[in-house]
Amino acid sequence: MEFFKEFINTYGAAILKAIITAIAGYLGIVIKNLYTKIVNDKTKKDVVKTCVKAVEQIYTDIHGEEKLNKCIDSVVAMLGEKGISTTDTEVRMLIESAVNEFNGGFNNASKTEKKAGE
Repeated sequence: MEFFKEFINTYGAAILKAIITAIAGYLGIVIKNLYTKIVNDKTKKDVVKTCVKAVEQIYTDIHGEEKLNKCIDSVVAMLGEKGISTTDTEVRMLIESAVNEFNGGFNNASKTEKKAGE
């Protein structure tokens, strides 16, 4: 028992500092990863909105799948330049969401439902 007390008195502060440093380092990494994810998600949404607007303005003579492919190519290129990786499915869903937002899809649908229910 005496050895344990002597050990704690001698090395206790150093052990405590090491434990606190390890916990602070781990929390720093977790916070950094969370921040990066949030920033990347916001950047993805902003890039997709910009590309959807640009494709709508530039490629007025093409429609449907061709326009979607032009937008996908633009989004992938812009995100690649920023070092942000994404999947094809994620890009397609973000584009569809942005197009629906620009077209007022959910607002128009809820107004139509209200009129039908009156």
